Amino acid sequence: MASHLRNITLLDPDSGMTRGVDLVTDTQGRIARIGPDLPPAPGVPVIDAQGALCLPGFVNSHNHSPLMIVRGMIEDISFAPAYTPGVPQGHWLSDEETLALARLGVMEMLCAGATTIVDYYRCPEALAQAAAEFGLRAQVGGRVMDMDSAALAEGRFARDDALGEATLGAALALRDKWAGHARISTILAPHAPDSCSREMFAQMRDLALASDTQVHTHLSQSQMEVDQIRAREGMTPTEFLDDLGLLTPDLIAAHCIFMTDSDVARFGAARAVVAHAPIGNASFGAAAPIKALAEAGARITLCTDTKSADMFEAMRMALASARLRAGLCFDLDAAQVFRWATAGGAEALRGHGATGRLRVGDPADLILLDPLAANLRPVIDGPGIVVHSGNAANVTDVMVAGDWLVRDRRPTRVEASAVVAEAQHVAEGLWRRARG
Repeated sequence: MASHLRNITLLDPDSGMTRGVDLVTDTQGRIARIGPDLPPAPGVPVIDAQGALCLPGFVNSHNHSPLMIVRGMIEDISFAPAYTPGVPQGHWLSDEETLALARLGVMEMLCAGATTIVDYYRCPEALAQAAAEFGLRAQVGGRVMDMDSAALAEGRFARDDALGEATLGAALALRDKWAGHARISTILAPHAPDSCSREMFAQMRDLALASDTQVHTHLSQSQMEVDQIRAREGMTPTEFLDDLGLLTPDLIAAHCIFMTDSDVARFGAARAVVAHAPIGNASFGAAAPIKALAEAGARITLCTDTKSADMFEAMRMALASARLRAGLCFDLDAAQVFRWATAGGAEALRGHGATGRLRVGDPADLILLDPLAANLRPVIDGPGIVVHSGNAANVTDVMVAGDWLVRDRRPTRVEASAVVAEAQHVAEGLWRRARG
């Protein structure tokens, strides 16, 4: 259905900020016109935006939506639940439990302004179903690994070929079932260098080449991972992926924290992609060398990694952590991290249909921010106020491909209260199990 947004303050990563314009979408879900005081077309509803900031929808490039179950708990214990005893583990989850938790995670990301997400975990069919129910664009994968999940939580690395076959089978079944879906696409997602064998990564490489699919993984997330790969392979995790032929522009690697200068240069020269997770990294006292990676040639995207769905916070933390790690520097600014969260993510990821921009002809993936929010005034510099002062609670409305998926802060296709209640019920049961 076409829509006519009257009186928006448009903020685009290329053209910057334009005040007092209208934006009209067509029946194909694309932006048809942008300009001041556009005449309304017969039958097209006109929405008075009251000067609201209108942004491209965010591209949230790395998440595991069911892991919101450990949010507010894992941050004071460890860097990641998969390596931590005493917390709910992914291999405990049934398909039904995964779906309940994924619905909550996806709803949070959507209502926080993400119109395109990457989501991978066990039971990937549940992740795809959750995303399809809410209507946003999602790149979904099964978490593939052939190291025993239970052993990982105890700090042991034990090969489990049966687990590898099962998780790979689920990932390939997902790919076959969702092929051709308008908004759900699939990825290949080996968990991490330390949780996958060389043979598993080689298999992922061959599958990626045969299917022209991008590979998503974790890389240099912890010193433990670096130590394990040095002991097992005699090289750093980055060197390991390069040795396998996986260090290419179609590798999307989350975290990239514990890298040597040589790793940074190697990763950048390959034009590989960082899924930068500054919130999660900072929660355990870490910061990726993101400025050095960008200067070396790496492409940067932003994600919330299920620690929070707030991409405003992620942009702000990306700036703060970069300045902390690189020293007092202001050459990385709000406009750049805004690009990372929108057009940069859309360009680096393939197969989703988004552009991360608001131009005539682009898909109508956009968000409106509360025009009366005190924290978003005064508006002098668009990226500056959004990055340094905005937050997810400012998002009032979300559109994907011309469809309103959030109106007045509530999802339009799913009953929010039922999603919250079911996820709370599942979480309480899993935490009881974790605590014995």
